[in-house]
Amino acid sequence: MFRPLQAWNPRPAHASSPWLAALASLLLLAGCSGMGDLGAGSSTGAPPPASANIGTGKVKVGLILPLSATGNAAVAAQSMRNAAEMALAEFNNPDLQLLVKDDGGNAQGAQQAAQQVLDEGAEIILGPLFALTVGPVGRVARGRNVPVIAFSTDANVAARGVYLLSFLPESDVERIIGYAAGQGRRSFAALIPDNAYGSVAEGAFKQAVARRDGRVVALERYPADKAKIQAPVKTVAQAALGASRADAIFIPDGAEAVPALVQMLIANGIDPKRVQLLGTGLWEDPQIFSSPPLDGAWYAGPDSTGFRNFSARYRSRYGQDPVRTASLAYDAVALVAALVKTQGQQRFSENVLTTGSGFTGTNQRGLAVMKVSPTGGQIISPPPKDFAGSAT
Repeated sequence: MFRPLQAWNPRPAHASSPWLAALASLLLLAGCSGMGDLGAGSSTGAPPPASANIGTGKVKVGLILPLSATGNAAVAAQSMRNAAEMALAEFNNPDLQLLVKDDGGNAQGAQQAAQQVLDEGAEIILGPLFALTVGPVGRVARGRNVPVIAFSTDANVAARGVYLLSFLPESDVERIIGYAAGQGRRSFAALIPDNAYGSVAEGAFKQAVARRDGRVVALERYPADKAKIQAPVKTVAQAALGASRADAIFIPDGAEAVPALVQMLIANGIDPKRVQLLGTGLWEDPQIFSSPPLDGAWYAGPDSTGFRNFSARYRSRYGQDPVRTASLAYDAVALVAALVKTQGQQRFSENVLTTGSGFTGTNQRGLAVMKVSPTGGQIISPPPKDFAGSAT
């Protein structure tokens, strides 16, 4: 389940500008895709010193991560550091040096880390991970005219000179609702978690349904307390079965919650074979695939083959599975490597980072629509070939 201020996972970027095109071609090799939360993996062994640099190249790049933060954040940070190191190695050690700094997962630490990497000569900064740390880094970097590519999923923190290489929930919601509408679904109900992710998903859901002249017949937020979930589930079920009758029920949450919610819906009379269940890329999880009532449900997501390949290489190198956010760091280093190789002295200029068809601070990602099956997600609608329109 998504937690407030945690970043979620990357998808292979669909080119929306020349530099993203370069990244997309590199990611065919990297194969970084997928979804999950910051608790998707575990760390073994002692991490390297927070300030340990990676590589010895002439081009210095700051990498700011919450290495000493509590809980899952530190696990994700270490996995992302490993992935950055792996990217540097797999791209034949480009002329880069990553200046790794720990922000502790807080604003003050982020500001200090940004100051340190800039004082050490960083030409661009990758990270930080959380929305509350992006602002302080951006302000310090802007004073030196150094761009930032952060990993936060909060589009509100994107600004001039601060770009986001992350998965944004609006894309998932737009894709799955668009597909459902294209398949004749017009009446939608929704069960939405009462957290930061849910707030973004709710707004995107309402807009996506309205754009397609659909209607929302019921929408309930539910708390993290499982003892208090029954009431909103019952309300949605009753509305979906009433005179309005929902064609689909949207549940933008992760594997910790969705199977139990669906069981409750069934107990309240919902037949998943009649009412289409819809989700986001958070459904890319074995617990979802192994839940029989979810068989045949639809969700927006990437073709997960790429992330499986990335995970296998990571596991071979580090003896453990990466958290899915690790591929954000891999993607970012791949991007920087491509820019250094192709763009010369203008590699990190605003003109290079914003040239083309409108990269304005957030990345676009081509998403497929997947069907849940016992063997994993099966593509039922491939990613769009461009962003002029969506595949259906």
